[in-house]
Amino acid sequence: MSNHDLFQRFLFEDFQIRGEIVRLNQSYLEVLNRKDYPEMLARLLGEALVATTLLSGTLKFEGILAVQARAKGPVTLLMTECTHERQIRGIAEWEGVIPEEDLAMQLREGMLAITIDPEKGSRYQGIVPLERRSLAHCLEHYFELSEQLDTFILIHVSDQSAAGMLLQKLPAHNPEHDADAWNRITSLAASLKAEELHQLENEEILYRLFNEERVTLYPSEAVKFHCSCTRARTENAIRAMGAAEVYELLSEKSPIEVDCQFCGQHYCFDRTDIEHLFGKNILH
Repeated sequence: MSNHDLFQRFLFEDFQIRGEIVRLNQSYLEVLNRKDYPEMLARLLGEALVATTLLSGTLKFEGILAVQARAKGPVTLLMTECTHERQIRGIAEWEGVIPEEDLAMQLREGMLAITIDPEKGSRYQGIVPLERRSLAHCLEHYFELSEQLDTFILIHVSDQSAAGMLLQKLPAHNPEHDADAWNRITSLAASLKAEELHQLENEEILYRLFNEERVTLYPSEAVKFHCSCTRARTENAIRAMGAAEVYELLSEKSPIEVDCQFCGQHYCFDRTDIEHLFGKNILH
């Protein structure tokens, strides 16, 4: 099994506690290569990519799960997405110097939104304040408030990779079977060092941590960078602006140029393209 770019589930059979391990290497670097991010912001973006991938495994859906934070700076936007096929993308925007202090200082007065956009069914969004010291702690708080599920999240990011582990009680968890199981298992998981999470095979990680427990490790899934932008989706965004605004924009600058912030893909729309979308406008 490769250590690179994978998502893998595991289960503690005796306690109904589920787990996931995510490791991002090439996919993380592909996101970073789209923009010259400051070091602190690159690490924060790596944390968000890992967290979003971990969260995608907690849900049974086909579609996109997004984690987004808007704030008053110095990080003004943090947005990552993961599909049910483990395709990820992410962006961040900032102003000035990114401090090394806690998350609340980096995303000042920010809110964290977790959005589930299924291919079928209704869109759902949960909001949690960015009041904890790390993104992992904020997401643990989110599950505590919204799902009433005890959750443990560990994330480590280096220059070349981003990795994380999630543990979560299942609704069927019975504390009477082993009242100390959750505390014992999460304490062991918290002892996992960054270099171990980045470098060791998942089987070895689980054996080192939980060799006295009965753990089932499921097949790994590949994670890769992929941007969902298309010309058709860009056309829909232009159409949503309305004919009057688009034709006014076209009169000021032709062709209309649109760049995808996630992947840098460049789309051009000349007058013929706009007339195809709206029909000919005699005023222009």
